[in-house]
Amino acid sequence: MFTRKIVVLAIACVLSATTAYANSAEQSQANSTATPRPWMNASLAADQRADLLLKEMTQDEKLKLVFGHFGTDTTWKNLKKHPSAIAHSAGYVEGVPRLGIPAQFETDAGIGVAAQGTGPNARGGTSLPSGLATAATWNLDLAFKGGAMIGAEARSTGFNVMLAGGVNLLREPRNGRNFEYAGEDPLLAGTIVAAQINGIQSNHIISTLKHYAINDQETGRFTLNAKIDDASARMSDLLAIQFALEKSDPGSIMCAYNRVNGFYACENDYLLNQVLKTDWAYRGYVMSDWGATHSTVAAANNGLDQESGWEFDVMPYFSGALKEAVSNGFVPQARLDNMLKRILHSMFDKGLFDYPVSVSGKIDYAAHALVSQRDAEEGIVLLKNNQNLLPLNSGLKKIAIIGSHADVGVLAGGGSSLVYPIGGSAVKGIEPLIWPGPVVFHPSSPLKAIQRYAPQAQVNFNAGTDIKAAAKFAAEADVVIVFASQWVGEANDAVSLALPSNQDALISAMAAANPKTVVVLETGGPVTMPWINQVGSVMEAWYPGTGGGEAIASVLFGAVNPSGHLPASFPVSESQLPRPILDGNPATPDARFDVNYHEGAAVGYKWFDLKGLQPLFPFGHGLSYTQFAYSGLTSNVTNGNLQVSFTVTNTGKVRGKDVPQVYLSASLNNWEAPKRLGGWDKVELLPGESKMVSLLVDPRLLGMYDSATKTWRIGASGYKVSVAHSAADIEASSVTVNLAARTLNVLGKDIK
Repeated sequence: MFTRKIVVLAIACVLSATTAYANSAEQSQANSTATPRPWMNASLAADQRADLLLKEMTQDEKLKLVFGHFGTDTTWKNLKKHPSAIAHSAGYVEGVPRLGIPAQFETDAGIGVAAQGTGPNARGGTSLPSGLATAATWNLDLAFKGGAMIGAEARSTGFNVMLAGGVNLLREPRNGRNFEYAGEDPLLAGTIVAAQINGIQSNHIISTLKHYAINDQETGRFTLNAKIDDASARMSDLLAIQFALEKSDPGSIMCAYNRVNGFYACENDYLLNQVLKTDWAYRGYVMSDWGATHSTVAAANNGLDQESGWEFDVMPYFSGALKEAVSNGFVPQARLDNMLKRILHSMFDKGLFDYPVSVSGKIDYAAHALVSQRDAEEGIVLLKNNQNLLPLNSGLKKIAIIGSHADVGVLAGGGSSLVYPIGGSAVKGIEPLIWPGPVVFHPSSPLKAIQRYAPQAQVNFNAGTDIKAAAKFAAEADVVIVFASQWVGEANDAVSLALPSNQDALISAMAAANPKTVVVLETGGPVTMPWINQVGSVMEAWYPGTGGGEAIASVLFGAVNPSGHLPASFPVSESQLPRPILDGNPATPDARFDVNYHEGAAVGYKWFDLKGLQPLFPFGHGLSYTQFAYSGLTSNVTNGNLQVSFTVTNTGKVRGKDVPQVYLSASLNNWEAPKRLGGWDKVELLPGESKMVSLLVDPRLLGMYDSATKTWRIGASGYKVSVAHSAADIEASSVTVNLAARTLNVLGKDIK
C-alpha cells in the first residue's frame, strides 16, 4: 500500500509536468509562427538551429550569453543582483528577446533547489540525501528519480539551469564537499552521477557536471596547485568525469577553482581544449565556478565559454574586456562564435527554447519527500550488527534516544548546495550562522518516527551534553540509540576524521552503561570510530535529507531492509591516508601551495590494497538483515569484450536487496593497484530466491592509459574476475580469463 501510494503520487507529478511541457511547447510554436524564426523549428538538429541563430546575432548580443551575473546581492562589494534574476538564486545570464533567446536562470545544486544569501525566511524546497548517500544506494533508478524530482522543483520555481552533478573523487576523506559527490571509485561515481543528471535533464533543463577537475579538498581551494601526471588523472578523476559525460551528456561543464599542474582550471588548455573538447569531443559549454575566472584572453583562448557570477571575480572579464580583446584580435572572432555555438547548442539540445520555464509554484512536496526518503533508506549503510541487535523489536518497553538533536531533525551539509527546509530549520543558533552556514536540521524527527514504529514503548530523548546524566539515562533503557553527527560544508574541510564535540567519549560512555547501544552516524563522509568494539550496531545515515528521520526509523525497525554499501573506504585513522596531514593552512587562505597526488590513480580502496592496509570498513561494505550467496561465476569474451555472469541467492529468512560487486585483477602487475571495480548490480530477492546477473565490463577498466599515444593498452594475459560483497571480501568467488592484447582509442573504442 505504501509503495502504491508513492507510484500514484509520482505518476501524478509526471502527468502534471507533461501537461506543463506540452503547454510550453505550444506557446513556443505559436511565438515562432508570429515572427519567422527558422531556428525555432524543433525538427532540426541542435547544431543546425544554433548555426541559424548565431548568424542573426550582433556582437553585443553574443557577449550577453557568455557573461553571467550572481543571482543574489553581493554585499561585500555593495552590488545588487541583476534585476531580472530570481531572488536568492545562484546566477543569471541575459537572454536576447529580439531573437527569442531565453535567459538562463541558474540554481544550485545536486541535492535540491538551494537558496543563496538568505536568512530565516529562505525559500524552502525538498532536499535529497547527500550525494554520498545516493552513491551508497548503488541504485541507478533511484539516482535518476531523485534527479528528476529536484529538476522538476527547479523548473517549477523558474530555473532552467541546475548546477548539479558533482563527481569529484573522494581522494581526501576530510574534504568538506565530499557529501556533494559520489565516492572514491571512477566507475561508481561517474555512473551514479550520470543517472542523476539524466533525471534532472528529463525536465528540459540543463545540468552542469562539476568541478572540473582534481578539485579534491576545500582548504586552499582558490590557490592550491594539484599536481598529477596525465595517465594517473585519466585513470581516476578524469575517468569519473568521462564516464559521467558519456552516460549523460550534460549541457554544461563547470571548471574548478584550483590550479592543475600550474594553470587555473578555468584557463587550462590541457583540461578544456585538449582533453574535454578534443579528446572527448564534448559539444556543450564550459562555465566557470563563481570566482574561478582570472583573465580574459587566456581564459577565452584556453577553453572557458562562459564567465559565471562575475561579481565574485576581480573584474568582469567576459564583458567589455572580452569585446575589446576580440576587436583587437587577441581573442579570435571564431573563438567567440564557438563559445556561442556551444551555449546555444546546449540550450536547444536540452529544451530551453522549446520548453520555456515559468514560476508555476505547483510542487507536490509530500510526493517529493517520499522520493527523498526512499533514496535515504537505500543509502543507509549497516556497518556493524553484533548479535542481530537490529532490527529493533516493536515490543520494546523503553528506548533511549541520545544526541544530535534527534528529537527534532536530521543534519544537513553547508555551503552553496544547502537546501533550506520548508518552514525553516528544526534547530537554530548553531555556529556558524553565516556562510557556509547556517547549520541546518531538516525537521524530520527520528524520535517521532521511532515512536510510530514502537507505539507501546516509552521513547525519551537526552541531548547528551552531560555525559554522566546521559549514561544514567541509557542504563535504564532496553536499547540505546546514540545519534552522532559531523557538520562540514563548502570551504570548510573537517579538522580531523574524529567526531567533533566530544562525541566519541559520549558513545563510549553509553556503551559502557548499556551494551545494547546502536550508533547512527550523520556525517559528511568517513569518520574514525575508536569505540567500534564497544557498541552493538552502527549505521551510517550520511546527511539523509527531507525524509531522513523517517528513513532512519524504517531501517532501525526492519520496515526497510538495509541495502546501502559504502562508496568510500573508512580508514582506522589518518595515518592510513596518502596524506596523513591535510595540505594547506586554513589560517592563510591566500597562500599558494602544491598538493602532490603521489598516489596517482590508487584512490581509496586501491590505496589500501596497494599498501596492504586494512581499513576500518572497506569500500563496498554493507550488511543486511538477510544473507546472500554467489555461485556459478563465469566469464566470456565476445569480440574482445568481457562479460561476467553469476547467480545471486537470498539464503536468509527475509526479503532484501544485495549489491554484488565484480572486481578485476591483472596478473601483469602493472596496474596502479591490485584490483579495480569492474561492475555491479542491485538485486532484490525473496528468501530462497535466486537470480542470474550478467555484466559487461568497460574495456578501459582492463587497461592502462598511455599518454604518449592517447590510447588504452590491454595486455595479453590472464585476468582474475571476482564477485564479492566488498573490496575486502576474502571469500570472493573468482575465475581467470585470458585476454588478447588490445589497443583502444581515448574513448575506449577499438582502433581500426
